[in-house]
Amino acid sequence: MGLGEFFALSSAFVWALAVVLFRRAGEDLPPFETNLFKIALGFVLLWPTILLVEGTAPPSFSGVEVFTAVLSGYLGIAVADTWYLRALHLVGAGRIGIISSLLSPFVILLSVLFLAERLSAWQLGGFGLVMLGLLLVSWQANREQIDLAELRLGMLYGISAVFLMAVGVVMVKQILETRSFMWTVQLRMSGGIAGMLLFIALRGRFAAVRAAFRRPLPWTLIVLASFFGSYLSMLMWLYSYKLIPASVSSVLNQSANAWIVLLAWLVLHEYIGARKLLGLLLTTAGVLVMLLA
Repeated sequence: MGLGEFFALSSAFVWALAVVLFRRAGEDLPPFETNLFKIALGFVLLWPTILLVEGTAPPSFSGVEVFTAVLSGYLGIAVADTWYLRALHLVGAGRIGIISSLLSPFVILLSVLFLAERLSAWQLGGFGLVMLGLLLVSWQANREQIDLAELRLGMLYGISAVFLMAVGVVMVKQILETRSFMWTVQLRMSGGIAGMLLFIALRGRFAAVRAAFRRPLPWTLIVLASFFGSYLSMLMWLYSYKLIPASVSSVLNQSANAWIVLLAWLVLHEYIGARKLLGLLLTTAGVLVMLLA
């Protein structure tokens, strides 16, 4: 297993932990404000990381590269993460797993269209096992009682969020490979936070956002989830895309959805049974095939 595969799998587990912690924190802080705090924390933490890793030398980017990285952050962080958290609140951590499983097909499709990538026969087999496992993992969750209107709205938010995540990472992959990694990540983060602040300004929501943050909140859970999701997992996720093909990294990242279901059972006490356990085994088998291919 190379570094790219290691970071892809590690980011999957850390992201799953962040999702469960966000779910555990409840709805005390709305999705928009949760994402704003998450992005702001990641943006702040990246500065000392850049100084430690890159030093004080200015980065080298063309105007097109800066625009692409910033737009990637706006789509993949400001919009997609807000919609993802909204879907999480509407449909729960279990269901969000199957919705998130669409990330890999979206990334593979976009990588074939725009990056000329291909999966080998063995990798396609591993991808099939991962997708079958995720289907089984999420099957029982879809039988739980939920308002139909909320389910449809949550599905719409979730699918749209996952597609924008795929667009955001594919459009910045070549920049990750050829330019400063840490500065590229920070440019994406800048696009995310700037997009959210612009939205607040245009909608005149400063007072509402300020009021949301002044309420009593489970800050320990929110800070931990934001650190894992917007800093640690994101760095490992993007670094895996830098090192290995986007299509391969996306499949390995799909193991996050199995981790979400498992951690939702352990931490949130969501239902898990034989079907989900079989799905977890198939997902693990698919990941192993991908690693050995």
